[in-house]
Amino acid sequence: MLKTGILNPQINSLLSRVRHTNTLVIADRGFPFWPMIETVDISLMDDVPTVLQVLSAVRQNFQAGKAWMAGEFLKNNPDKVRGAFAAALRGVELNHEPHVKFKKRVPHAIGLIRTGDTIQYANVILESA
Repeated sequence: MLKTGILNPQINSLLSRVRHTNTLVIADRGFPFWPMIETVDISLMDDVPTVLQVLSAVRQNFQAGKAWMAGEFLKNNPDKVRGAFAAALRGVELNHEPHVKFKKRVPHAIGLIRTGDTIQYANVILESA
């Protein structure tokens, strides 16, 4: 029985299949469903869990080299929220692009983890290093 780290078996399975340069999406509650990629939905209620909580757990054993977020995230959220995401992605090349372009990357991901996050545009695509 696992006693530490990520305990969710579906997330562990998904993470174990991400290889060099593959991508993983961590999305907020309103992110569209993508039938062509595996989705692990762990949303429970508003802001449980958050993208930042999942990102923190994933980054413990996931070597990310690049990350993408929507440029709209910067325009729609206060400094405190933007700073928290920047801190969570410290050491990772973070790119912001239009949300429409961001969503075009999603079908190429190995999988998507859906959270209950209510922060606008709080979606992250991580590329493994």
